Amino acid sequence: MPFARLATATTPTSHIGLGLAAVGRPGYINLGREKDLGEHRTVEALRTRTHELLDAAYAQGVRYFDAARSYGRSEEFLAGWLNAHPDRDDIVVGSKWGYTYTADWSADAETHEVKDHSVRTYERQRAETAALLGDRLDLYQIHSVTPESPALADKELHAKLAELAATGVTIGFSTSGPTQADAIRAALTVTVDGEPLFRTVQSTYNALETSAGPALAEAHDAGLTVIVKEGMANGRLAEPYAPDALKAVAEETSLHTDAIALALILRRPWAGVALSGAATVGQLASNLHAAVVDLTDDQLARLDALAEDPQTYWARRGSLPWH
Repeated sequence: MPFARLATATTPTSHIGLGLAAVGRPGYINLGREKDLGEHRTVEALRTRTHELLDAAYAQGVRYFDAARSYGRSEEFLAGWLNAHPDRDDIVVGSKWGYTYTADWSADAETHEVKDHSVRTYERQRAETAALLGDRLDLYQIHSVTPESPALADKELHAKLAELAATGVTIGFSTSGPTQADAIRAALTVTVDGEPLFRTVQSTYNALETSAGPALAEAHDAGLTVIVKEGMANGRLAEPYAPDALKAVAEETSLHTDAIALALILRRPWAGVALSGAATVGQLASNLHAAVVDLTDDQLARLDALAEDPQTYWARRGSLPWH
């Protein structure tokens, strides 16, 4: 399935993808992680958990799976699952380069990942990704582009990414931080031989952090597929941490707050795919209810009122502990 087709798939759950950030490594910043994973976080335990999640997601109609070089062994886990199911040719696989995982399978490491958008890092990580995912890779994204990222101006890097695009791999980028909108707009101007380089954008957008919305709408209008990450705000929109207004809407719909939070994203006309970051099969099943949620204008207005100043939001996110 060509990546661009994913956003127009007819199965409702095709608009929800599964991101592997929370299960590809023992440490992450999501709230409630101790309950979700417990203390048993060996490589084999998380490999088994990842494969169970992938099985459940595929059975329920999910077709986009998202990994990254910095998500511990996420690419390895995903590759093993893909190799065990070679007949599932309707799957779309995305990964990201630009961060190197440095925690050595420890949840208590001082540094978990190191960012570098240089050509040298791209070439090294592209080879690492190719060794694991081979021709199953559909989308390769620059991980967490910011307005000051050298990746936006590096013509040598752009040329190499265009070479990869010529082989059939879609080129995209993700964003993070309070100036996501600026990064998105800058990336939309990047061209190689007069043609836009990027065909997808993956950004943080949720009920608490909506600042990238207008720029994501512009990206959609320019023909990019928009992927939304961190729709649960790293657990801040999940029970029991969710704001009271979100809990109230969830109660009115007889669903959980996670489904409402993701449904809010799916209501945006520019949103192609919203990522579930589920760490358990139960969480995934609850997340997938988002595809059938119908929110009233009053409920949408109450949810829209939850938005925070982006500087405040990202400061809070930056203070979340790895555990």
